[in-house]
Amino acid sequence: MVSITPGELSTGKLHQYLLGAVGPRPIAFASTLDSQGRPNLSPFSFFNVFGSNPPTLIFSPARRGRDNTVKHTYNNAKSNKEVVINIVNYDMVQQMSLSSTEYAEGVNEFDKAGLTMLPSELVKPFRVAESPVQFECKVKEVVELGQEGGAGNLIICEVLKMHIKEEILDEHGFIDQHKIDQVARMGGNWYTRANMGMFEVPKPLSTLGIGVDAISAEVRDSKILTGNDLGKLGNVERLPSEEEIQGYLNENSEIANLIKSGDKNKIHLKAQEILKQEDPETAWKILLAK
Repeated sequence: MVSITPGELSTGKLHQYLLGAVGPRPIAFASTLDSQGRPNLSPFSFFNVFGSNPPTLIFSPARRGRDNTVKHTYNNAKSNKEVVINIVNYDMVQQMSLSSTEYAEGVNEFDKAGLTMLPSELVKPFRVAESPVQFECKVKEVVELGQEGGAGNLIICEVLKMHIKEEILDEHGFIDQHKIDQVARMGGNWYTRANMGMFEVPKPLSTLGIGVDAISAEVRDSKILTGNDLGKLGNVERLPSEEEIQGYLNENSEIANLIKSGDKNKIHLKAQEILKQEDPETAWKILLAK
């Protein structure tokens, strides 16, 4: 057995061991507003429920290990004392992952991830309309666990109102654990899906993905492509050039003939097939070909 004393490892290595050992971890998809009223949305897997009277949720936007900076969510929750915690299901996991990209302050991650802002009833931050369960919360306390990189910041939240989509309820009016189809974080790039086991979601680019808001309406409004598909398409640094697209068509006559057919549904189905192979760059070449 390998024995580890925390102080003898770098914070980064210890972080990997902790996240690899403690899981599955539920995901708090936290929506806040900054001091100028601009929306912010980010996921956190240091999260759980800690009481029902009063109903209490706690999540931790920890200090970044690489440079000891804090996340926008931490600043917003600490100053405005309000947050909406949205539950993540499988249908939105790629968009959730895209929203974790380190976009600049003031950038709306709802737009970047292609998610819908739904007004809350008791707090100012928006809910994620696609989320199966949404908790409107007031921040009761912020507990800072340290001042060095990797230190946690516990955001202790009291639930003021809970919104549940009717389609995930069972015959008794409670949440059906099959229907909610939650996902949770494991170590590395791994997630787990209720009743389906583990799956991998590549981490967002260290550079900035173009975002779903940069995708044309024709693609965004596709009857074939899902939110997860759009999340993958939005997580590319740039779109392929016309030369790259034409080079791909020259080497793939089957795809070239498909493009000539003009059948958008079949084209989108082919792009979706490529996306399942985790190749968004090629999917873009198909979608942008003329």
